[in-house]
Amino acid sequence: MVNRRRGEVALELGGRRYTLCLTLGALAELEDAFGVQDLSALAERFGSGRLSSRDLLTILAVSLRGGGHDIDDTGVAHLPLHEGIAPVASAIADLLLVTFGGEAPSPNPLPPQGA
Repeated sequence: MVNRRRGEVALELGGRRYTLCLTLGALAELEDAFGVQDLSALAERFGSGRLSSRDLLTILAVSLRGGGHDIDDTGVAHLPLHEGIAPVASAIADLLLVTFGGEAPSPNPLPPQGA
């Protein structure tokens, strides 16, 4: 069971329930992965609501490890998406909200139509 006070969010993929969490170590890993200097810059980057599939993969991998799952980036990339990308994007938006506060970003991994 997830504990939102600790910043945990649940995600179900392929019939398995996962806990996502952005621990201090996970946040440091994201700063490095996204090439930003601090949490403020990280929050600003995520606040745009425009996340690529690579961004989602990186956040998902880091937050799964932060949630206690022993899984590498390749393992995360091969997780089943039987319900599509929407549950992942929604869980990550919720995760960013409980971690950074404010309004939930709406991660849109796809470019707008006509772009």
